[in-house]
Amino acid sequence: MGRSGRSRQVVRPWVGLSLLLTGVTLLVSGCSGGASTLAEGLPPAPGISHEGQKLVTDHGRQGAQVLASGGQAAPYNYGPALIADGGGYRAWWCSQLPGAGADGDDILSAAGPALDKPFGPAQPVFSGTGTGFDAMHTCDPSVIKVRGSYYLYYTGAAADHDHINGIGVASSTDGVSWTRLADSKPILTSSREVNRANTYGAGQPSVVYRDGWFYLLFTDTAGKAAGWDGAGQFVVRAKDPAFRQNFQAWGDKGFTDADPAKASRSRMVVNAFSADLMWVDALDAWAIAHETAEGTTVGFWSVDFQRRPFQDVLIPGQWKEGPGLVRRADGHAPASLTDPCGRVPLDVVRATVLGAAPTDLRWFGIDVVGAKGCLDDKRAAAVLDGLAMPSADRTIDLIASGTRMRVERRSVALALGNGLLGAPVDAVAGLSRGGNLKAGALAVRAPDRPVGIVLEDGHLYVVGDPQVAELNSSGIREVTQHEWDSYPRGTDLTRR
Repeated sequence: MGRSGRSRQVVRPWVGLSLLLTGVTLLVSGCSGGASTLAEGLPPAPGISHEGQKLVTDHGRQGAQVLASGGQAAPYNYGPALIADGGGYRAWWCSQLPGAGADGDDILSAAGPALDKPFGPAQPVFSGTGTGFDAMHTCDPSVIKVRGSYYLYYTGAAADHDHINGIGVASSTDGVSWTRLADSKPILTSSREVNRANTYGAGQPSVVYRDGWFYLLFTDTAGKAAGWDGAGQFVVRAKDPAFRQNFQAWGDKGFTDADPAKASRSRMVVNAFSADLMWVDALDAWAIAHETAEGTTVGFWSVDFQRRPFQDVLIPGQWKEGPGLVRRADGHAPASLTDPCGRVPLDVVRATVLGAAPTDLRWFGIDVVGAKGCLDDKRAAAVLDGLAMPSADRTIDLIASGTRMRVERRSVALALGNGLLGAPVDAVAGLSRGGNLKAGALAVRAPDRPVGIVLEDGHLYVVGDPQVAELNSSGIREVTQHEWDSYPRGTDLTRR
């Protein structure tokens, strides 16, 4: 979470940003906190069983170098969000660069082709505006991509020690230039249910898109069910990225309709700060990562957050601040390209050095093995969604929304998919056959409408990126909105 007391002119001592009470690091307010997670040694959230199947892990790994940094001018780098995107990886994290915006926390971004080597140069992409709830600090990014649009969720604060941290959201077409949504107001603020010494408020968002719902995991130090120190992760969901449509809060009765401004924090899912959320299709379970004594603990929850189907696993190694899970663009777990049905890569990036503040973002990971991700057609479709694989007729099968799309050109399949498997997966045999994307098929585009390709069945298949049409030798014809809308719609092929 953002560290308060930060100024571009003077970087104040870290000790002023974290309060040590009885040997526990405690969050302070302002987009700030200085807290290690508090899960270790604390009781589990009430009403949740810690029984579950033991998982087997292997292939422990870690990077030898710092993965991403703002350079010498950046006094700290922490709170990362990472997604697999465009054939590589993109990261956003909390830092501070001179001249980037208001005097406070900035969000930087960088990208790279792999996790085992340093990413390219960082650039500031989001900062305080000087006005509003996020006037000074923007921190704790969580980024997802849904139907071609990126959404950035972040902690905002108007000033140091502001006591009213809130969670904001912005959208982008490229992950670099962002437009604030919700009228530039917070989509979620502290419930103020309990007055505690820790006055941080609401922040540290982590968002996942699943089955038409946006799920938001977050900290609220004033929540009713939070610990004495303010630790605790809460969950809400909604049908829209600004969390206004069909808003529901998770509590004793599961997910129930609620007013975003009045929703109670009656039940927490895990007793921790600075956690990250991911949906794991191969396990049919939620994964929540947070730091404990020996590294990053990853716990698992059923789809309704009522059961613990698996025991926790540990990604060991050095850490000084909360983890960022390496996720698919929609917040799901990336599939293994060697064994997508049976193996689940769990990779995190976390700050490993505490100088003036947490810094030195490094990569760590393990694999869960023995998953039964393709037991039935429904789960196989979810696990393999976005993956391409060779087909018997020397074309490529792309799994998209439960169907097998036939793609003539390998380059097009790679542009649309999240990876190409070396061999077909038997589990796809039960999936229905989708469209046939032949080279040279007509592509159309209209004002305020994305690029789509019209296939032999007469349906329009949205691909989004004009480069896909170019790779397919599909000339783009500009049409009216009315004509574009008149095409019956095929599967959305926008990169997962």
